[in-house]
Formats: sequence, structure tokens, C-alpha cells
Amino acid sequence: MKILVTGGLGFIGSHTAVELQNQGFDVVIIDDLSNSSIEVLEGISRITGKTPAFEKLDLREKSAVQDFFKRHADISGVIHFAASKAVGESVENPLLYYENNIGSLVYLLQELEKKNEANFIFSSSCTVYGQAGKMPITEDAPIQEAVSPYGNTKQIGEEIIKDVVKVSNINAVLLRYFNPIGAHPSAEIGELPIGVPQNLVPFITQTGIGLREELSVFGDDYPTPDGTCIRDYIHVVDLAKAHVVALQRLLQKKNTEKAEVFNVGTGKGSSVLEVIKAFEKVSGQKLPYKIVGRRSGDITVAYANTNKANAVLNWKAQSTLEEALTSAWKWEQKIRKVLAK
Repeated sequence: MKILVTGGLGFIGSHTAVELQNQGFDVVIIDDLSNSSIEVLEGISRITGKTPAFEKLDLREKSAVQDFFKRHADISGVIHFAASKAVGESVENPLLYYENNIGSLVYLLQELEKKNEANFIFSSSCTVYGQAGKMPITEDAPIQEAVSPYGNTKQIGEEIIKDVVKVSNINAVLLRYFNPIGAHPSAEIGELPIGVPQNLVPFITQTGIGLREELSVFGDDYPTPDGTCIRDYIHVVDLAKAHVVALQRLLQKKNTEKAEVFNVGTGKGSSVLEVIKAFEKVSGQKLPYKIVGRRSGDITVAYANTNKANAVLNWKAQSTLEEALTSAWKWEQKIRKVLAK
């Protein structure tokens, strides 16, 4: 079966392409390379022994999307990662985020609506919950008003999909991720942010390798045990495997609703200082960091109740925080050697 992975050279997309190929799917990747690198394709090939089909394409170009689906009429499912994802940038440039994240989604769904049957996995986010009132967060937690245009695009994206499946042959699964970290154990692919990292773990590993002088910890006065924010950090390989089982559920017609929603996390929260300590343990070195003021838009605590995904998808996160950090550190050390050549 041929599966389209949009944004398939990005962090989560590339790891999902690997897991799909490991399960025998034929993968076609679309990526505009705006926040990724063509070298990732070689990493996927080295891990799986097979190179996915690849097309450089901007999903904001409606005619290009139409043309792609004419040429690939035999696609059995779409996993949609392609989107801009930096919260701060979305605040500074909201129209870019609405055009990129919403426009591309609409054009994809318009093409899938033409098919007799279509299966769609949407890359959503725990940001839709905002600061939830109860921990751990279940899929029934109320959707809060978004604190950033990025978060809003995920909420709007979910609403669009839920509206479209009611009147079409599209079946969908919306996966609300918590905080993906780590890298493939082979260190052939991993997270490689362009410019200054927006996420904690790549900033930690870049500081560990000496690329950054020190890590800024945004606030130590939150109402948590050590005063720093708590998040649910999930190994990216575990997250990738969740996409494959969600897709198989749709392909086997086991879904009980036209649009099903699942949290994808570990069910455990770790504070920023706990992540730093865990990194120091696995890397064997002290990490320079300083406490600075809180960052606008940061919520205090977010970790998942994963009971639904565990029971319905028969999926569970396998890796520990330390295992995920070990893989991220191994990747950081390898990629710096590669880039130094």
C-alpha cells in the first residue's frame, strides 16, 4: 500500500517514514525543505535499506497538490505533518501560519474528498488543551482558547477535519502529541532545528556539545515541586509507531467514529530541571544553565492520560526519558561530526 507522508523529511515525519517502511508500506514523501534537509532521505534509506519516493512540493500551491494526486491516484492513506511549528514565530507572523497550516490542509482534504475512500492521520498537539484544569489530561478535556496562532491552527485543523468527515468518505485519526524528543537509535536521523532551537532537548544537546554557551531555564517560580514547568516527553520512535498503528486501524476499518482522537504521550510528567539532571546522568557531564524570567505563553503542567491509546490502539510508549535523551545525545554528537566535515 502506498502512503503519503507530508513533511516526511522533518523530525517526526522522517521517523514515521522509517516505521512505515519497516512495516512494508510504500512511502511517498512530500516536503518543501523549508525546515528540513534532503540528506534526511539518505538517513531513512540507510536505516531501512529502501529509499522512499520523494517530491519537493509546496502544499500551499493548490495546482501542484491537484497534479500530485492525479499522478498518485493509488494512495491508500495520508499522514499529514507538513506545517510551521514555532510558537514564537507564529505570534510574530500569524498569516504565514494560517496560510501554511490551514491552506495546505484544505487542499489535501479537497483531493481526498474526490476519492471513494480515504484515510487521513492528522498531526495535532496537546497545545489544544492549553492549561488543562486536571492532570493527567484526557481526550475529553475541554479545548481552551489558543495562546498562539500555531496552537490555533491545530484547533482549527481539527475542526475542519471533523466537519469534512461528516460529509465525505474520509476517515481520520487526530493524534494529539505531547513533547517528542530523541532520535533513531541508529543516529542516522534525528532533530536538527534550523537556527536557535525552540525546544528544550535540542537546546540541551547543543549546549552539551558546546554549540550554545548555556541553557536558559524559563522560570523557577511555577507551582511545581522544583518550580520549573512540567511536560510529557515522548521518544520520537514511540510516537512514530503510534502513527503506524493508527493508520492500520483505519485501513482495517476498525475505527468506531469518522474522526477519532488520541493522546500520544508517556503519561508521565518531567520538569525542566529533571530533564537537565537526566541528561547530565546519561552524558556524564555538567550542563551550564541559568534561571531567567518566565516565557510568555508557557503553561505550568501538561502530561497525558494515555489510557485510550493504550486500550484502543494497543499502543504504549516504551522508552524512558533517559533512553530518549541518550539517543538525542548520540545523534547530536554524530551530526556535529558530519557537519564539521
